[in-house]
Amino acid sequence: MSAAKQTKSNPVTDATAGAIAGCAARFVVGPLDVIKIRFQVQLEPIAKRAVGLDPTSLASKYTGLRQALTTIVKEEGIKGLWRGTLPGQLLTVPYTAVQFVTLQQVRYFAHQSGISDAMAGKSLSFVSGAMAGAAATIAAYPFDILRTTLAAQGEPKVYHSMMQAARGVVQQHGVRGLYRGLNITLLEIIPYAALQFGLYDTFTAAWSKAHRQRLSAKGRDLQDKDGHSSFERFMCGLCAGTLAKLTTHPLDVAKKRFQVAGLPRDARYGARISQDAVKSLRLCLQQIWQREGIHGFYKGSLPSIIKAAPSAAVTFATYEFVIGYAAMTMANKDQ
Repeated sequence: MSAAKQTKSNPVTDATAGAIAGCAARFVVGPLDVIKIRFQVQLEPIAKRAVGLDPTSLASKYTGLRQALTTIVKEEGIKGLWRGTLPGQLLTVPYTAVQFVTLQQVRYFAHQSGISDAMAGKSLSFVSGAMAGAAATIAAYPFDILRTTLAAQGEPKVYHSMMQAARGVVQQHGVRGLYRGLNITLLEIIPYAALQFGLYDTFTAAWSKAHRQRLSAKGRDLQDKDGHSSFERFMCGLCAGTLAKLTTHPLDVAKKRFQVAGLPRDARYGARISQDAVKSLRLCLQQIWQREGIHGFYKGSLPSIIKAAPSAAVTFATYEFVIGYAAMTMANKDQ
């Protein structure tokens, strides 16, 4: 990221920019997130026909992206596409704020310790991204549980509010229930965040190098362009988010199964995920493989990737805009 400089950044500015960026991205991709969760917690196959499976067991609630979209709107109204928005935003604010603050602070202390970008290469981007993702996940995880629970429940509602969902989870699983699947989430988010931030820095650096080469070939001043345009940040974030999500999606499916295990959803949404199915990550993955095949690991991958790409793009573009605006405002005050 462009903020990976040797000067110390302002944690308050980083937190504010990260929170605004996260909220903007969360609202934009809310419907895709709901559809993704519905796919991930559906034990029946997504496709209407699945090779090698018993045709009598294919009464799937959702069979495709368009069908799921129209079904949710028909049964739950347009508001159904933003189920879990409140806990989702409450998840996003601390998550993105902590993420960006941790990212910049790790990079700052690395530079203070004499570890430069030239010495560390791109490994600093991946390591700082992984640490940022882990810290942000731990800070905001209970809201992730509540967001998933509300988005997955369908109609009739099991819980009518975030507080009711929180009480229900605690009553059923204890306070530890608000952290169900945290270990899997960390196992997923560390490589995801490392790839997202590391690839973003790699792509922006490659873009800058290609731009300098184009200017040099035309005999123009290499300083004609300083920094990256919003379009470049958007496209680099888009590519980074897509590749990161595609790599870690199977763990995301397992995480969602852990989070909603035991949720008493209406029978029309298919078989419920039992507590016995999520006694361990190994057992969960084994059962997905045996009952749903390789496709089970990628349920919801289409809306997930469609969601992750613009989400990362909007997040990075908004973050860089807010940081730039804050820097410009401070510069004007100093004049």
